[in-house]
Amino acid sequence: MSQAEVQFPEMRERIISAVRHLSDPQYQQKVWLNKEYPHDGYYDDFTLTFNSLQDTAVLDDTTAAIGITLTSSAEAVPMQHLADRLDNIIDTVGGQAPDSVFLTSPLWDSVVDAAQRALEALTR
Repeated sequence: MSQAEVQFPEMRERIISAVRHLSDPQYQQKVWLNKEYPHDGYYDDFTLTFNSLQDTAVLDDTTAAIGITLTSSAEAVPMQHLADRLDNIIDTVGGQAPDSVFLTSPLWDSVVDAAQRALEALTR
């Protein structure tokens, strides 16, 4: 199944963008912490990125997202791993913590690693 064969390709693009941001520590430092945005009117932070994934429901049930926003179990499995890492850090740090607390948590590297693997699968 190709990207064109998912029901909601625009939602898929939002997922890929969010996962890309979660996978890139340099982006997180520059945009989320230093507030250095690429252009006027741009805004992003961890909460917005996480909410973007929540809004697509891909984190709730990655297997159910196959055919909707994901193409196969080869994408659903690493996305489930990312969902688990995100749940873990939010449960540990607290959902209202500032981005700096998430990014300095000992659990953050596992989020970045899971996002990198998910991004690889999504862009293969």
